Amino acid sequence: MKKTGLFFGSFNPIHIGHLIIANHMAEYTDMEEIWLVVSPHNPHKEKKTLLADYHRLAMVRIALEDYPKLRASDIEFSLPQPSYTVHTLAYLSEKFPDREFALIMGEDNLKHFHKWKNADYILENHHIYVYPRYIRGDEGPKKVEHPHIHYTDAPIIEISASAIRQAVKERKNFRPLLPENVWKYLDEMNFYKT
Repeated sequence: MKKTGLFFGSFNPIHIGHLIIANHMAEYTDMEEIWLVVSPHNPHKEKKTLLADYHRLAMVRIALEDYPKLRASDIEFSLPQPSYTVHTLAYLSEKFPDREFALIMGEDNLKHFHKWKNADYILENHHIYVYPRYIRGDEGPKKVEHPHIHYTDAPIIEISASAIRQAVKERKNFRPLLPENVWKYLDEMNFYKT
């Protein structure tokens, strides 16, 4: 069984923080491959600044060109909306029986994991790899102890896609926060400028 990590996100846009986390998981855990799963636009939510699914997928694909252990996935584009992780995991496990799928999530998301649809089922059947997040205030989230939850010492990355979109709008130089080929794509397409 090939252990494959699933890193879900809107990737609007993908930035170096995403790459640092995904690459760390590929290099420093027992996962052999990491799939960056681009979350489709939820039809029940207002679109606001979310780029079309295929543009976000294109940026993820070009960002990963030099990372053989990282792969872009559009698997949720063809699944019913809203997409629940438990359904995505079931679909992937059926479609790729030679792979064992694990989840990758930030410490802040783990705090709310118990509210997810079928959270207990997911935890019993899949491993979760948690990367640290900087939590403001005195007390961070308490560690959840479970044999399927693995805390990693991935670097703490404080880069937000919303701050990047704001920087674009304000004509600031945000170039160091993106892979070079993603920056070029954004610039050529004039994304987020209005």
